[in-house]
Amino acid sequence: MVDWGIRPASETDVEAVAELRAVVLRADLVRLGRYDEHRVRQRLRDGFAPAHTWVIEASGAFAGCVSLRPAEDAHWLEHFYLAPHAQGRGVGGAVLRGLLERCDRDGALVRLNVLRGSPAHRLYERHGFSVETEDAVDVFMVREPAVAAAAVPGPRPTR
Repeated sequence: MVDWGIRPASETDVEAVAELRAVVLRADLVRLGRYDEHRVRQRLRDGFAPAHTWVIEASGAFAGCVSLRPAEDAHWLEHFYLAPHAQGRGVGGAVLRGLLERCDRDGALVRLNVLRGSPAHRLYERHGFSVETEDAVDVFMVREPAVAAAAVPGPRPTR
C-alpha cells in the first residue's frame, strides 16, 4: 500500500475532482453509451458539497475524493474516485473501511449507486454492500451498519 491520507475538501478542489471523474468514469460511460465530455464534469460541479467531501492524497499528491452525504434514512457514499495510479494499491479499500467504521459507530445505513458493470461493484460487495435495485445504467446498493461483536448478546465464557 502507498502512503496516503485524506483531508477535508474545499471549493478550490472542484475542478480537479471534476477532471478525475471524467477520467475514471469514461470507459464505463462509453460502454453504457452515456459519455458526454461536458456533462460528466458538470454533474460533479453541480453536486459538489465540500462540507461532506474529502480529498484523498497518495504519496503527497492528489489521488481522489469521496463524499459521505447525510440523508433522511441513510448516508450516501458518493463521488468516490481514485486516480488510476492509486488504484489496486489498497487505498480505496482503506478509505472505504474508515468511512464505514464511522457509519457503524453511528448505526447508519449507507447507500450508493455504481455504474452497471463497473469493477467498483466488487469492492462494495467485499465491504458488505448488497444490490437493492438496478436500472439500465446504475446499480443501487445498500449496507446495514455492522454490529460490534461486544454488543452482540450471547453466551459468555466461563472460568
